[in-house]
Amino acid sequence: MKEEIIIAGFGGQGVLSMGKVLAYSAIMQDMEVTWMPSYGPEMRGGTANVSVILSDSKIGSPIVTRYDTAIILNQQSMDKFEKTVKPGGLLLYDPSGITRHPERKDIRIAQINAIEVAASVGNSKVYNMAVLGAFLKIKPVVSMDNVRKGLAKCIPARYSDLISLNEKAINEGHDSVLIINEI
Repeated sequence: MKEEIIIAGFGGQGVLSMGKVLAYSAIMQDMEVTWMPSYGPEMRGGTANVSVILSDSKIGSPIVTRYDTAIILNQQSMDKFEKTVKPGGLLLYDPSGITRHPERKDIRIAQINAIEVAASVGNSKVYNMAVLGAFLKIKPVVSMDNVRKGLAKCIPARYSDLISLNEKAINEGHDSVLIINEI
């Protein structure tokens, strides 16, 4: 199994953190992992993306130009990465940041209204975990037990009380994903 993923959006949406939780979760599952972030000089509001590769065998290169999955959280990322999804791949997006919805017919398309999920959980900071939950429902590449372990690795000890809130957002996102185009 090998899954090549791009997660892209604005800085402040938790793009890099989502990739890090996914990467740590895969490490806990004894998988090979690469995590390669890319972001502008702005901390919030600039574009950010992270490429994550999960594999049960050695990874030859962390450089990817075609992805099995694209997780898109804003229009600029949709414009840039929609075309990079491999035919038969998955494009998961949050429609609240999108003005032009995906147009391809040769990929699976799903959406998650993560802002609504985060609001229902009671904390906007878990937006990214709602998106992660949606992804894991469609492609369960790591177990939820390992996601909990990955969260524990990524969340500083002083904020350990937020782990359960993040888990709740993952579960809510898991239950709230909507498949738009199934090929």
